[in-house]
Amino acid sequence: MPGMDSLSLSSSQRDRLSALGALLVDQQRARVIVPPQRSADGYWFGGGNLAEGPDGAHYLCGRFRNAGDSRTGLGVGERGLELALFRSADGCRSFQKILSLPKSVLTVGDHAVVSIEGSALQFTPAGVRLFVSTEKAGIGYPPGLQEYHKPGTGVWTIDLLEASEIAGLSSAPIRTILVGDEPEVLHVKDPFLYRCAGEERLGFCTHPFTWASSNTAFARETSPGVFAPSFAVVPRGAAWDVAITRVTSVVPVPRVGVFEDRDWSLVFYDGGECMRRLDEHGKAARRPRGYSCEELGGLAVIAGGDFDTFTRLSRIRPAFVSPWGSGCSRYVDVCWNRDRILVTWQQGQEDGSQPLVLNEVPVDAVEAILRG
Repeated sequence: MPGMDSLSLSSSQRDRLSALGALLVDQQRARVIVPPQRSADGYWFGGGNLAEGPDGAHYLCGRFRNAGDSRTGLGVGERGLELALFRSADGCRSFQKILSLPKSVLTVGDHAVVSIEGSALQFTPAGVRLFVSTEKAGIGYPPGLQEYHKPGTGVWTIDLLEASEIAGLSSAPIRTILVGDEPEVLHVKDPFLYRCAGEERLGFCTHPFTWASSNTAFARETSPGVFAPSFAVVPRGAAWDVAITRVTSVVPVPRVGVFEDRDWSLVFYDGGECMRRLDEHGKAARRPRGYSCEELGGLAVIAGGDFDTFTRLSRIRPAFVSPWGSGCSRYVDVCWNRDRILVTWQQGQEDGSQPLVLNEVPVDAVEAILRG
C-alpha cells in the first residue's frame, strides 16, 4: 500500500516527534529574514540552507525567483534568476547579501541556464562547496520522447562549485555532477546534505520526463567530487502527498527519553497531491491542496539515516501549512547549533509571495518534548 510504514513506532514516539516538528516549524513565531523581490504571486526566496561558517558567522544560500511557469514553458516570466548568498554576524538577527550568481554566471559549456532552483552550501576543511540545480537549455529529451519537450524549457541537472572561501565561488569552475539518465528521473534538482552511517550524503529531488510527479533520491560521494546516485528511495504518498514527496532536510533526534535505543532522524519533506492546481467541487470540504510551486509540509522519520526505513508521520494530511495564501510551507532546512536550532522555510503569504522565514528554538525545549 502506498505510504506504508517501515518502522514500528509507539504512539508516544509518534506524538513526541510530531510535537517536535510543530515546535520547529512554528508558522506564527517565524519571522521574515529574506523577502522576495516583489510581494506578489510567483515571487519568492529560498530553496537553500543555513550553515555556520568556520568564522562563527552564519551563511545562507538560496535563489530569488520571479513570476514564471516552468510547467507550460515558452519562456514565460523570469523564474529563477539569481542565486544569492547572505551572511549574518549577529546570530541571525540580520543578513547581508555577500554574493550574487545570476543565470549567466552559472552557464555550463553551451548550456545556458533557463532557471535556477535549489542549492546547498557546505563548509569543508578545504574551504566551501556550493551545490546548485539549474534548468539548462540545449539538453534534449531521450530518443522517442522529444515531443514531450516543451518549447522554452530545459532539463534540470545539479552542479558543484568549490573554492577556498566564499568570495571565490563567483569565479569557481562549474562542474555538472548529477544528471538524470533515465526517462523516469530525467530531471534532478534541489540538493540537500545529510549524514548516514557516518558519511555525508547528497539528497536531491527527481521528476520524470512528463513532470507528472516528484520524488526523492540520494547520492554517495565515491571519490572526491564524484557522486553515485540511488533513485526512488522514498515510497509514494497515499493521500495529500501522492504526487510529490521531496525531502529537504534530515535532522538527527537527540538520544533522550523514548529515543535512546537507536539513531532516529526527523525528515522534513514537501508534498502535494497534484502538479497543477485542481478545481475543487463547490460543496467539498475546503482544504489546502499542495501542487508544484505551492507545496505543503510533510514530516517523517527514519532510523540510522536509512531511507529504507522512511515512515510518514503525516500520512493523511500535511503537518505544516501556512495560515496565509495557498498554505504553502516548503523547503524546510534545520541548522542545529550548540544551544539553539535555526529553522528556515518558504512560507506562503496572503499576497501570494513566499519569503524565507526563520524560527529559533532552544535545544532544551527540544529535549523537554522528547522526554515528555
